Amino acid sequence: MGIEIERKFTVTGDGWRAAAERVQPMAQGYLNSLAALEGGGQRASVRVRIEGDRAFLNLKSREPGHTRQEFDYPVPVEDARQLLALCVGGRIEKRRHYVRHAGHLWEVDEFIGDNAGLVVAELELASADEAYARPDWLGIEVTDLQRYYNLALAERPYSRWDPVEREPPLR
Repeated sequence: MGIEIERKFTVTGDGWRAAAERVQPMAQGYLNSLAALEGGGQRASVRVRIEGDRAFLNLKSREPGHTRQEFDYPVPVEDARQLLALCVGGRIEKRRHYVRHAGHLWEVDEFIGDNAGLVVAELELASADEAYARPDWLGIEVTDLQRYYNLALAERPYSRWDPVEREPPLR
């Protein structure tokens, strides 16, 4: 069983761009809906993702907080294209920038399409209490805010958020 311990943050400014060591375009979609998870009909999201010339089927449990079960399986790209056509909600399109800072690899997701304008940074940790340095460009933590989950963005993209939702939460 795979375990993912991930923290998610808003991003302020473009200070991270100069430190990005590579960028990977991604397209992904979900074979189940947020309503199925919230209603208890399903206990995991099922995602298909194409990353350049590779593709994956991913299952991620939906426990609250930053720790989840995660399973990632490679699939042929053509199969992934066909699965994307079966997805519910919209497609998530983004550019993932890999940025090293103080010994950690940050994934900065710059969304395009219906989620253009949204930029978030994710950090996977080895343990829930692992210390990490905060880069200057890191904003507010949104790990526990469902509207920032990719599954939620597929159903209700950033372009449909009202001005209050777009404001970083006060924490």
